[in-house]
Amino acid sequence: MRRLLPLISSHPGGRSAMTCRYRCGDACFHEVPNTSDNAYAGDVIAGALSRRSVLRASAVVTVAAATGAAVVESAPRAQAAVPGAASAAAQGRGTGGRAARGLRFGAIEPNTTDAVTVPDGYAQNVVIRWGEPILRGAPAFDPEHQTAKAQAGQFGYNNDFLSLLPLRGEPGRQVLVANHEYTDEILMFKGYDPENPTREQVEIGWAAHGLSVVAVQEERKSGKLTAVTRHRLNRRLTATSEFRLTGPAAGSDLLKTSADPSGTKVLGTLNNCAGGTTPWGTTLHGEENFNQYFANGSSATDKRYGLIPGPTERKWERFDRRFDAAKEPNESHRFGWVVELDPYDPESTPRKHTALGRFKHEAAQPRLTADGRPVVYMGDDERFDYFYKFVSSKRMKKGTSRAAREHNLTLLDEGTLYVAKLTGDSPAGQIDGTGTLPADGEFDGSGEWIPLATGDTSHVEGMTAEEVYVFTRLAADKAGATKMDRPEDVEPSPRTGRVYIALTNNTDRGKSGKAGADEANPRNLNKHGQILELAEFYDDPSADRFAWRLFLVAGDPEDPGTYFAGFPKGEVSPISCPDNVTFDPYGNLWISTDGNALGSHDGLFGVATAGPRRGEVKQFLTVPKGAETCGPIVQDRRVLVSVQHPGEVDGASVEKPASTWPDGPGKLVRPAVVSVWRKDGCDIGV
Repeated sequence: MRRLLPLISSHPGGRSAMTCRYRCGDACFHEVPNTSDNAYAGDVIAGALSRRSVLRASAVVTVAAATGAAVVESAPRAQAAVPGAASAAAQGRGTGGRAARGLRFGAIEPNTTDAVTVPDGYAQNVVIRWGEPILRGAPAFDPEHQTAKAQAGQFGYNNDFLSLLPLRGEPGRQVLVANHEYTDEILMFKGYDPENPTREQVEIGWAAHGLSVVAVQEERKSGKLTAVTRHRLNRRLTATSEFRLTGPAAGSDLLKTSADPSGTKVLGTLNNCAGGTTPWGTTLHGEENFNQYFANGSSATDKRYGLIPGPTERKWERFDRRFDAAKEPNESHRFGWVVELDPYDPESTPRKHTALGRFKHEAAQPRLTADGRPVVYMGDDERFDYFYKFVSSKRMKKGTSRAAREHNLTLLDEGTLYVAKLTGDSPAGQIDGTGTLPADGEFDGSGEWIPLATGDTSHVEGMTAEEVYVFTRLAADKAGATKMDRPEDVEPSPRTGRVYIALTNNTDRGKSGKAGADEANPRNLNKHGQILELAEFYDDPSADRFAWRLFLVAGDPEDPGTYFAGFPKGEVSPISCPDNVTFDPYGNLWISTDGNALGSHDGLFGVATAGPRRGEVKQFLTVPKGAETCGPIVQDRRVLVSVQHPGEVDGASVEKPASTWPDGPGKLVRPAVVSVWRKDGCDIGV
């Protein structure tokens, strides 16, 4: 029997203190911003929909198959006791047989190797590193003589979300778009003094944030990718680039500053975490922990968004007054949005879409309604915060004509913003905080989408529409939304329409004065997180009701408080702290982790969502010491990941590196994008 793996950190999940400090401003060590008395999932047991109606919702999803809609078959109903191999064998699940198509590789073992570790028979290469030049005139990376001007023409720091788009007319080439979430100055600059950063260091940090667009060339007989430097589409967007606020709150008094009295022109995008790729060929980028860049927050709205009353970690407010909330109280309101970028037009101004609301956006992934209107699902990555969707009122135009592209860039400016309210279907006494399954054998229930605003109309009593968009968290508080365990990346299945939500962890659940476990968040002191599966009624993304169940309850399989969609727990890879998610061409869900609390480095995992192997988790790779796995892309012949913050270990610095990745001893540790492929040239996992 496998021993429970040891915990490796007292911080949330398995993160180092350094990661908490630089990535999110120690968010988990400050007071929880949400002090509302909203219900938690499962608190209201006999809600609007009964157990009978939840089952009917699942049946509706199945009936949709008869009308031509794709559908994931339901998982076999688990027993109240955690199912073992024998019961799974009776269901035809596990205990031998082939893995799901796309997942037929030898799962790697948990490890702490300072490298990207991949299955036998697979190869890898570094596609692009922090500091590599991508624009014309940009110099080669020289950490001893780095400048802000040089960095503004080079690949940014701490790459996160990735998108690969086709490059028409250039065979073998694609366009790679990457987020650059945050900077870790102590690993960037020799002799860095956190109390007294220099202007040059601060300006390099500004230039290392933002987005990168870079063409990549694929090798014909493998999945290897290499960057095409100085391509006509290559682009850098930084903390000082121009962005445009659009939608119903653009021009609001809440968004005006002394530098921008119009309330429509913003310099920069910050803390871009995950994102999405639209059906009309643009990319979406979520501004997440933007609060940490603004000093001297004092208002109630500042507090709800996590701004602190004192100085910031990076001290940017010393060099630009807009980062001081006491001097520019509205500047922080211009961050926390979903950014849309047209990677095919290097002259375009990216948009910040106010209709999608302002909060700590982890991601934004759209799907289309039957009549062609985009619906965007979004998580607010904070303990006890919410899950949202936006339903556009405009239909997408097909094609790549200028008229179609201009129209489609306005799709996310008009529609209705909703927040989710979940109800569990089991008596409260059956959810005891250990993760033990309730009597019906699943953590599941029903839910409703509560409208917050449509265009200039507010649906929240006492708030104007502009206030709803700018202070979306407060609007959701008033609307009675359900508090969740850090909703991070969200991905609708391209095959079935079911939506998968990564809830990374919440070590505050069940603590004194904090809410205890409920059906959607079934463990107190939740170190490992879970993944929720949501089915819209009649598979209609614009529906106002849904059914849900927990697909995975993560952790060591030997822990009785874990659950893998009913699959035998002795046949899955241990997984902890799910973060980014994506789908492969076969409908399998791939999960990257952030802060693995099981003693292994973070990694990338594939899991079947349908068929007899539903719930079988298989680990595909691990990343180096101190790193996080981000931005996965799974194509037929390659897997891409962002290796973010390698070497970010407590006590590390440029002078005392904790990792030698990717270039070996004596070289600076550098975040990078990695491509993995099969050595025999065949498709991944087939």
